[in-house]
Amino acid sequence: MTAFTQIEKSTSLPVATDFGIEGMTCASCVRRVEKAIAAVAGVASANVNLATERATVQFTGTPDTKAVLRAIEKAGYGSKVETRELDVEGMTCASCVSRVEKALRAVSGVTDASVNLATERATVRLVSGAADVAALEAAVRDAGYAVRKAAVTETAEDAEDHRTVEIRTLKILVIFSALLTLPLFLVEMGSHFLPGVHELIMDTIGMRDNLYIQFALASVVLFGPGLRFFTKGVPNLLRWTPNMNSLVVLGTTAAWGYSVVATFAPGILPSGTANVYYEAAAVIVTLILLGRYLEARAKGRTSQAIKRLIGLQPKTAFVSHGGEFVEIQISDVVAGDIIRIRPGEKIPVDGAVLEGSSYVDESMITGEPAPVQKAAESEVVGGTINKTGSFTFKATKVGSDTLLAQIIKMVEAAQGSKLPIQALVDKVTGWFVPAVILAAMVTFGAWYAFGPSPALSFALVNAVAVLIIACPCAMGLATPTSIMVGTGRAAELGILFRKGEALQSLREADVVALDKTGTLTKGRPELTDLIVSDGFDADEVLSFVASLEALSEHPIAEAIVSAAKSKGVAVVPVTDFEATPGFGVRGNVSGLEVLVGADRALAKSGIVISAFAQEAERLGNSGKSPLYAAIGGRLAAIIAVSDPIKETTPQAIKALHGLGLKVAMITGDNRRAAEAIARQLGIDEVVAEVLPDGKVEAIKKLRHDDRRVAFIGDGINDAPALTEADVGIAVGTGTDIAIESADIVLMSGDLNGVPKAIALSKATMRNIKQNLFWAFAYNVSLIPVAAGVLYPVNGTLLSPIFAAAAMAMSSVFVLGNALRLKSVNPA
Repeated sequence: MTAFTQIEKSTSLPVATDFGIEGMTCASCVRRVEKAIAAVAGVASANVNLATERATVQFTGTPDTKAVLRAIEKAGYGSKVETRELDVEGMTCASCVSRVEKALRAVSGVTDASVNLATERATVRLVSGAADVAALEAAVRDAGYAVRKAAVTETAEDAEDHRTVEIRTLKILVIFSALLTLPLFLVEMGSHFLPGVHELIMDTIGMRDNLYIQFALASVVLFGPGLRFFTKGVPNLLRWTPNMNSLVVLGTTAAWGYSVVATFAPGILPSGTANVYYEAAAVIVTLILLGRYLEARAKGRTSQAIKRLIGLQPKTAFVSHGGEFVEIQISDVVAGDIIRIRPGEKIPVDGAVLEGSSYVDESMITGEPAPVQKAAESEVVGGTINKTGSFTFKATKVGSDTLLAQIIKMVEAAQGSKLPIQALVDKVTGWFVPAVILAAMVTFGAWYAFGPSPALSFALVNAVAVLIIACPCAMGLATPTSIMVGTGRAAELGILFRKGEALQSLREADVVALDKTGTLTKGRPELTDLIVSDGFDADEVLSFVASLEALSEHPIAEAIVSAAKSKGVAVVPVTDFEATPGFGVRGNVSGLEVLVGADRALAKSGIVISAFAQEAERLGNSGKSPLYAAIGGRLAAIIAVSDPIKETTPQAIKALHGLGLKVAMITGDNRRAAEAIARQLGIDEVVAEVLPDGKVEAIKKLRHDDRRVAFIGDGINDAPALTEADVGIAVGTGTDIAIESADIVLMSGDLNGVPKAIALSKATMRNIKQNLFWAFAYNVSLIPVAAGVLYPVNGTLLSPIFAAAAMAMSSVFVLGNALRLKSVNPA
């Protein structure tokens, strides 16, 4: 069923459009949606079907889908929206990005489009089933660009292929262009600066033949290697949507065309102006091609994190078929397959260990260097590396469902996103190229009218310099390249920016709020204290207590039994077991009556616990609730079971304070216990006794005085709070992560990832601002210089050749600066 179908009719008839709608449950919903849609200007009628969850809307003219979507949402319902991605070829600057985005947004059914120059990818959000890929591709082509393919998850070889071909092609073009340009440059420049060169030319081939040779060489460069500028730039000129290629075409064609006239029809030109600029046209093409080549290489390096992630998955797996393990392609593995892993092999898919044990290197997923022990029932993640042992496991997730595939999708989504700071670039680039062409025309007119003799030559040279120097390549690359490298570096450290916007919003956080259970603590109770009375042996007491608790299902009982097993203490049979809610448990162990419970349980049995008064007070001040054990009617021990704080938590809290942030804890614990933990960790604010559905309100309270709040939770029960916070950070362990509610996911359970993420956020934003400053300052300062404003002051003019070199290097500078983020190592 298509949720949105465009039915083309003649312009004189209403146009029918189908919208998929979510959230309708009854006839009143249908009426409400119909009424809301009918109120939209340009809607002739609306018919909503509850069974198909579809609204058929008749428009009197061009369908205004966005207005209808807003009306549906305002009525309290949702529209089915999906995301499509396209790889776009031919984009070279920020104005190209704006043009492609505008073309895609104009497609009926498209709600938003975002284009990333660095990844050369367009991400389009549209009403589900609306425009198909063909319609999107047609829009891109009509804007003057090409679509390589609909983007899909690729193998490492596929990811490398396009960039490798592009780099190799550009390298060949640069070499060919340079070989033809070098003699042209040497002859022309040598004639100006070395009198002997001019005399040599005159004595051998003569000036006329020299000009013919220059014409031939420049023409081959311009219409050979430089043809790519014409195929992209001229169509955009004809559409009145000029881009960077158009500027190059205008500049080089002006220099070459003027030279052709000076060579073959010099009489047309005013006396003294018959000069040739073949070398300028050829050198401009060569230098810009060189810049494109260096840019392509640098772009390839910005996406290395994705390539490494894609390359983690092996190509084959050893799967059990008919009692034997057979090597098959990874694409043929299905959930439920039994897979064998030997020492040193990569784990192909996600699964659970059946037999055997080993240590697995999960650093490429979690960022944690220490190998993790795996045994029966342990979960393993595709892409990680088995170390010493061997085991078999059952595949649970394959293909796009694996954790590695999800990580790749998340990193790609973050790399393709736009930050709020990019809005400034988009506004400027929308008019930048036309403004540059206008500036070049004004420059030409001013020099021709007021310049010294030969005025026409001065006018031409300076106008060409303006066209070349102002290409906005660096503007378009300033933000996306930093995002690519920053999010890629974060992924290597086990920090996944699920939304690129979090790179900007995280650095603006004032308060970091943390959930306690599973975030500050390990999330599972453990036996932390066992202090015995005189005359009792600790292991013997633990054996008696664990034997009794083994019959209980309480989490505290599980912690005690687990502690006994880890110490090798025996658990023996129990008779006459009895559990009293709110008091404790009792039973007969090895002929002795054993009682374990709260103070009131022992008081009820007439057992005095005053001997442990000081210990009970100490445990209470530490946020722990003490239990007591009596054996044979005598007080045997005081016991404490609690959810222990993670070893890395104190260091992480200290690091957050070092970044100038306030730290708050949100917990359902009673205030006394919560404040005890807060004192222990140095936490600034405590919101205690919070019910699971009260965390959202707690986040709102922490926002007082316009503070921005980042919330860190385990990503499952904390989903509403993660969504409510200005930045939601999910702390995951292994495959248990929340990728839907959080903006950022920490793959390991180490809270030190939070200050690392903040440090990376600050470093990336600092890098973006450096790039934007360079890109804007470069153009703002050099366009007037290229126009010749310094000539009346000190005679300075900017040659088009140097303009081309400066323009090419500006993009390389921006890319090089972004690549510095690869070496960021947040403490």
